[in-house]
Amino acid sequence: MTASDRSADPSVLYASHVAELQRRAETALARGGFDHLVVPSGTLHYQVFDDRDYPYAVNPQFKAWVPLVRNPGSWLVFTPGARPKLVYLQPFDYWHVVPQAPSGWWVEHFEVIVIREPQQALAYLPADAARCAILGEPLSALGAFVPNNPQPVIDYLEYHRAFKTPYEVAMMREATRKGVRAHRAAEAAFRAGASEFDIHLAYCAAARQDANELPYGNIVALNQNGAVLHYMELDREAPAQSRSFLIDAGASHVGYACDITRTYAADRDGEFQALIDAVDGAQRRMCDQVRAGFDYKQLHLDAHLALAGILKDFGVLKTTPEAAVANGVSAVFFPHGIGHGIGLQVHEVAGFAASDRGGRIDKPAGHPYLRLTRVLEPGMAVTIEPGLYFVDLLLQGLEQGEHAGDVDWKRIEQLRPYGGIRIEDDVVCTEAAPLNLTREEFAA
Repeated sequence: MTASDRSADPSVLYASHVAELQRRAETALARGGFDHLVVPSGTLHYQVFDDRDYPYAVNPQFKAWVPLVRNPGSWLVFTPGARPKLVYLQPFDYWHVVPQAPSGWWVEHFEVIVIREPQQALAYLPADAARCAILGEPLSALGAFVPNNPQPVIDYLEYHRAFKTPYEVAMMREATRKGVRAHRAAEAAFRAGASEFDIHLAYCAAARQDANELPYGNIVALNQNGAVLHYMELDREAPAQSRSFLIDAGASHVGYACDITRTYAADRDGEFQALIDAVDGAQRRMCDQVRAGFDYKQLHLDAHLALAGILKDFGVLKTTPEAAVANGVSAVFFPHGIGHGIGLQVHEVAGFAASDRGGRIDKPAGHPYLRLTRVLEPGMAVTIEPGLYFVDLLLQGLEQGEHAGDVDWKRIEQLRPYGGIRIEDDVVCTEAAPLNLTREEFAA
C-alpha cells in the first residue's frame, strides 16, 4: 500500500478522526465542568394511538463517533484518559432483523459491550449521572441518565463540527458518489418523459437507498413546480409537455450527507438552457470564493449581484443589478440563502456561532433565510446553491409594489412556465483552492 493509498484508507483516517473527537470532547467537558461525555444513539418514536414507529433518526452526536445509523438503544461513553466505550444494543427479537455484532476497521478504537435489553446499559454507564454531559433527546432518558445538553459542551462541540476531519471528507465523497450516480439516472428518466414520481423511484434505485435512508426528502419538480422551493408532491402522471426539470436530492454514507441540485431544460438549445448555463457559470465562480478568510455573508451578497446581472442580461430586469439588490427586487427571484454547512446533518449546526463559547453572528439585514454567517476556514464544508425562480406569490407582491416597473413582465411570463433554476454543489474550504466534491464526481 502506497502512502497515497493509506491517506485514503478509512481505517487510517478514522483513527485520526477518533483522536480528534476525543481531544474536542475533553476540552468541551472541561468547559462544562463534567467528567464524562454520554451520548445515546436515540430511540424509536411511536405514532399516537398506534403501534407503528416513525422512521428512526440517529442522534448526530452519536454518529459523529461511530459509523452506526440504525442502532437505537445504544450508548457512547467517553471519559478523558480512557478508551471510548460503546454500549451496543443487539436485542433478542424474532420480529425484526437484529443488528449484527459490531465489526470492521472502526471497532478496535472502542471498548464494545453488547447488551440484549435497553435497561442493561445502566450497568455500563458512569456511576454518577450528575457528573455526565448527556447529549440527546428527552426520549433517550434511561434511569438517572436524562439528557441535560449543557450549553458550554454543546457550543464547543457544534462549533468545531464545522471543521471536517479527512475521514469526514472521505465519507462525504462516498455519499457524493452515490448521489451523482442517482442524479444521472434522474436526468435520464426526465429525458425519457417520466413523471416526477417515476423520476424519484429511478433516483432511489440508482442511489440504492429508499426514501428513509436519504438525508432529506427528494425535491423532484417538473415545469412550473420548480418555482416551489421545497416541492415534494411527486405527481404520479407525467405532464403533457416536460419543459424543465429541477432536482434537489442527496444521498447518505455511514451518517454523512451530500446535497446536490441540478436543473435541466428539455430543449438543450433553447433560451431556458441558456439561462441555466448562465446560472451554472455564476455558481462555479461562487464556489471558487470558498476560500479561507472569506466571509460567507459576503458570498451571499455577491451572489445576489451576480444573479441580478443575469436577469439584466436576459431582459428580465429593466433597472441596474445594483439597484435591484439595494431595493430588494433581486430577492423576489432569489428568495433563499446561498447555502449552509453540511456534514453529519444536511443543514449542519452552529452556522451562526460567533465562537466555541457561544454568541451569534447575525444575518445581513433583509436576508432572513441565510443559514451560515461565519467566516470560512480550512476544513469547513458548505453548499453553494444560487437560484432564480418565478414564484407566483412573490411576483404578485412585486407587481403590486413600488418597483413593479423595474422588470419586464412579458419576459417574466415567457419564463414562468419553466418554474426556476437551482444549482448546488458541496464544497470544502482548504488552505488553498476549494475542493468541490460535487463537480469532482460529475467529472469522473
